[in-house]
Amino acid sequence: MRDHSPAHSHMTTNPLLTKTPGAVRPVARVLVATTAMLSFISFWRAAAIVLNDMGSSAFYAGAIAEEAFGKTAPWFILAIMLFAYAVRALYMESCSMFVRGGVYRVVKEAMGSRLAKISVSALMFDYILTGPISGVSAGQYLTGFLNDFFRYAHLNIALPGNLTAALFAIAVTLYFWWENVKGIPESSGKALRIMYVTTVMVVLMLAWCGYTLWARGAHLPPWPEPSNMHFSDQALGWLRHTNWAYTVGLIGIFIGLGHSVLAMSGEETLAQVYRELEHPKIPNLKKVGFIIFAYSLVFTAGVSFFAVMIIPDSTRSQYFGNLISGLAMNFAGPYTLRLVFQAFVVLVGVLMLAGAVNTAIVGSNGVLNRVSEDGILPQWFRQPHRRFGTSYRIINLVVGLQIATIILSRGNIFLLGEAYAFGVMWSFAMNSAAVLALRYKRPGFREFRVPLNLQIGGVEIPVGLVLITITLLGLCTINLFTKQIATISGIIFTAAFFATFTIAEGITKRRDTTGAELDQFNVASRTELSTATLGVRPSNVLVPISNYHALYHLGAVLDRVKTERRDIVVLHVQVLQRSGSSEVEFETDQLFGSIEQYLFTKALSMAEQRGKPVRLAVVAANDLWDGILRAAVNLQSSTIVLGRSTKMSLAEQARQFGLAWEALPDPRPPFNLEIFTPQGEHEFFLLGPHAPNLTRNEVNLVHQLWLRMGDLVRPEELHHHDVVHFALNEVKQELMEGKEQDVAQRLKDHLVQNKAQRNPPAGTG
Repeated sequence: MRDHSPAHSHMTTNPLLTKTPGAVRPVARVLVATTAMLSFISFWRAAAIVLNDMGSSAFYAGAIAEEAFGKTAPWFILAIMLFAYAVRALYMESCSMFVRGGVYRVVKEAMGSRLAKISVSALMFDYILTGPISGVSAGQYLTGFLNDFFRYAHLNIALPGNLTAALFAIAVTLYFWWENVKGIPESSGKALRIMYVTTVMVVLMLAWCGYTLWARGAHLPPWPEPSNMHFSDQALGWLRHTNWAYTVGLIGIFIGLGHSVLAMSGEETLAQVYRELEHPKIPNLKKVGFIIFAYSLVFTAGVSFFAVMIIPDSTRSQYFGNLISGLAMNFAGPYTLRLVFQAFVVLVGVLMLAGAVNTAIVGSNGVLNRVSEDGILPQWFRQPHRRFGTSYRIINLVVGLQIATIILSRGNIFLLGEAYAFGVMWSFAMNSAAVLALRYKRPGFREFRVPLNLQIGGVEIPVGLVLITITLLGLCTINLFTKQIATISGIIFTAAFFATFTIAEGITKRRDTTGAELDQFNVASRTELSTATLGVRPSNVLVPISNYHALYHLGAVLDRVKTERRDIVVLHVQVLQRSGSSEVEFETDQLFGSIEQYLFTKALSMAEQRGKPVRLAVVAANDLWDGILRAAVNLQSSTIVLGRSTKMSLAEQARQFGLAWEALPDPRPPFNLEIFTPQGEHEFFLLGPHAPNLTRNEVNLVHQLWLRMGDLVRPEELHHHDVVHFALNEVKQELMEGKEQDVAQRLKDHLVQNKAQRNPPAGTG
């Protein structure tokens, strides 16, 4: 068992490691900083992340709804987008309570572990289906464009829609599987750039739709009355043998809404990005919520309305797999121009939908890591990849299930859409019921509350929250009877995951002997990481470690550093994944489990072999480079030593680390950065303003210019630093005059020439 008793903060009393012959080594201490070292993003970037997930449904939700019950679908999509704003308020309240108001955390707090496992099982069904439906939709758009292009080019080629879409979805899923195994992080900047491009497409689409309707005339879709709704047998499910959908208006409306809920998928992402929002959080969250509401209302509902109003009834069903492409090909204007715009639509669609595939893998990985940290899944799932250090076993499981889903669906987007609604609705409903229960279980102040709250005799009646919960449960209930495939597959999947979680949790608790052969640690919990809490001197050497298969850089530091002069800090940064365990405040066991125990056991063994003490620490961060640098700032480190990245070149690794340093808040302290390779070679970099490391060639060049220019500027006195200052100012002036490309090309030519001189071709003398 681990000892969680507090450790002394004075450096000389810390039992740190070294085993000497005939002596028993005291238990080494690991300091766990329970406050996450987070880097924060603006509300615009947060909105872009959510819209990349939620906005992807605009490409297929309207078509799936119309396939189910006819031309009244746009009104139901509009109603769902309005209702989504209420559901968003629900997530905002849960965020105000927990910082990270995801389904798992909220349900666990309100209803206990068992219902939390059920809710997370339904959420996993959502995530497992998000990837396939997004990938298949992207494939449908690409296939539709290629077939239109082949007809335009008079080529006798016609790609099979569903098969091509399925193959494309599998290819995209495998691509993001490899990216996630390597550990390529998500980028809010990339999401923002995608939304820039998407916004250009949306504006052009709206303008062209308006022109087309002006030229041809406009007619709104039929009103959502029972006489205008035509449910397919598949849409009615087990109710197809009754007339309830037509004779009981409320049932018909709920069936229509149930087939339209895909339009608000992605709401869970709002809770996952909340912790990344910059201060002030709640006001910024409100801005994010409004941006998402306005954008999705115009984009998702707009696509559905314009499709019914512009695409002829006789041909619209041909475009149910790629509805926005159908809009583009039915605009008023030259065919060539419409085909070009369709290509733009496909580009945007593939970018956004492929991003949703990646989000599904990242989200699933985060959720399963979270339940693994809670002891529900064995730590075996979190064992790091030998080369990349990622939780590849979880990623393999998720991607395997997604590919199996694509194969079973055969690229049929309507089949996927029907099944997808199960996980979406039940995760919403469980979250809503949990927030409602917490109003009474944990009453008190909240920064944000779902509106419509009445006070009667000192008792609060949360009318708004009750109405949202009843509506969500009503939609879930009607979906159980009308979505046969979703109900059967969803219940089987959820039950299977729940059974797996329950059995695995029991086995994990019975076999909690994973640390039997590992070193035991005195785990000291502190809110912040600092020189005082860790007991180190300033100007220490910080060595981040993450993969126990690759600790060669730690070995190099231990071989070289004299610990009587400088302390060595071995740091593990637990990178928080979206949908993972990413609250601002952590329990110690969330940050220090068997994986970390094994990692530090190996590090400790290396230090013992060399007879040198090290300090051990764990922190959490949502960006690896930023987390390392913030820890270095807190510990007043002078040197940071890294191992060579397996995901990028050494120069790119140093550049990314330098960019992370530039993003630190002022004042930014300088650091020495050393990057070691497995072969023992290493490169040295300086972070921050510093004198350049000039070679003999640069020194000689400055001297030659000084000699030549000195006589030309007489009687003024010229120094070597004047020559450098003048040359740099000249380059700066060229950049300010708009000659960036010319300067960049000359600099590139210079770098290529220098590289050629350093590495002459073989055989040259």
